[in-house]
Amino acid sequence: MNQQQDKIEGAPLIRPSTTEHPLYDQVVEACRTVFDPEIPVNIFDLGLVYTIEIGAENEVEIAMTLTAPGCPVAGEMPGWVADAVEPIAGVKHVNVSMTFDPPWGMEMMSDEARLELGFM
Repeated sequence: MNQQQDKIEGAPLIRPSTTEHPLYDQVVEACRTVFDPEIPVNIFDLGLVYTIEIGAENEVEIAMTLTAPGCPVAGEMPGWVADAVEPIAGVKHVNVSMTFDPPWGMEMMSDEARLELGFM
C-alpha cells in the first residue's frame, strides 16, 4: 500500500524509523532527555516522536507532534529536540518537523509512561 492509498482510505501514515542505523539508539536516548514541561515523562516515551530517519550521511530527520496543537511550548520543542540530538558524535545535521497528522493519543505512550502517569 502506498502513501496515496493510505490517505484515500483515511489511515494517516507515520513513516517508519531508521531503527537499523548505528546512531538510532543514541538519537532515541537524546530524545528521552527532552520533557514536555507539563508532563513529567520524556517526549519519546510519551509517543510524541513519530519518526526518526537517519540518512546515509548521518543527517537526522525527526517528525514529532505535541499532546495538543495549542501546547505553550509548540514553537520551542523542536529546537529542544535538535539541541539534544546535534551533539551526538557522527550526526551531521538535525531537522525536526512538527505534525499533527495523526493527532497524538494516550495509546501512543509507552508502558513506562503509562505507569509513571498512573494509567496502569
